[in-house]
Parts: sequence; C-alpha cells; structure tokens
Amino acid sequence: MNLPSHQLTMTVLMTPDKTNFFGNVHGGDVLKLLDQVAYACASRYAGRHVVTLSVDQVTFKQPIHVGELLTFLASVNHTGTSSIEVGIKVIAENILTKVVRHVNSCFLTMVAMDENRKPIAVPKFIPTTPDEIRRNKSAILRKEMRKELEEKFNAIRVSPN
Repeated sequence: MNLPSHQLTMTVLMTPDKTNFFGNVHGGDVLKLLDQVAYACASRYAGRHVVTLSVDQVTFKQPIHVGELLTFLASVNHTGTSSIEVGIKVIAENILTKVVRHVNSCFLTMVAMDENRKPIAVPKFIPTTPDEIRRNKSAILRKEMRKELEEKFNAIRVSPN
C-alpha cells in the first residue's frame, strides 16, 4: 500500500510480554507504540527527526487483549511553524474471530529538529479531503484550547491567593 507522506499505518501483534496485572495489554506499552507511530508519521512528513512536544486526549476506549493485532492509523492533522499534530486511531483485531474494535484515539504534537537540535520549519499541511479539513479544524481548536489553558494555569501561579 502506498500512502501519502502525511499518513502512516503500522500493525503490531500484542504479545504476552505486554500484559498488565489484569491480563490485558499494559497502557504504557500502547503509549510507547503511539509515540513511535507519531514519530514515524511526523518525521516522514517533515523529512526530519522530530521530538514529542505533547500527547493529548489519549482515550482507552476498551481493553486490548494479548494475541490481538493492533493497527495504528496515523495522519498529519495540522502543522505550525515547526510543529506537526499527528492524530492516531487504534484498531484491535482478534485474529481468530475477525472481530475488529476501535480501542484508542489520541493526538501527539511533534516538533521537527535540525542538525543542531533546534526547531526547524516544516512544510505547511494543506488538507484536501473532507476528513482532513475536519481534522485540521479540530487540531486548530485543540491548539487554541491548550494555549488558553496554559494562560489560565499561569494566572493561577502568579495569583497571590
């Protein structure tokens, strides 16, 4: 499959070494995979190494079971000057029953770095499909909300009460 440079798909088998105390896949293992997928998607798009700036709205909708295939569907949603928001949808598939479930979604913001480990400009992402336009508008809203939240937290820090 030949995806455009702003999209990436990765599938991983969930093995017993990823088990938590309840016998499901440990959330930390899924978070690590999410970060790797976001890195691969963003660095491929930018043609640069990237670092993780933030992880937003990680929602574990259902448990993930050992033996399932996890497919990560990643897409660039929005770019800033040097930042790239990557949205990731995670699908679990039971290999034996063929049951497919949407188990996780999240958004990671990555920053492109130059050879001196300084942020560097990335190509502007221009959404073209209705889904890309919707995801781009949502990414802009998330960015505005993060900025507003940061301003409110900073106001509390400097407040005398």
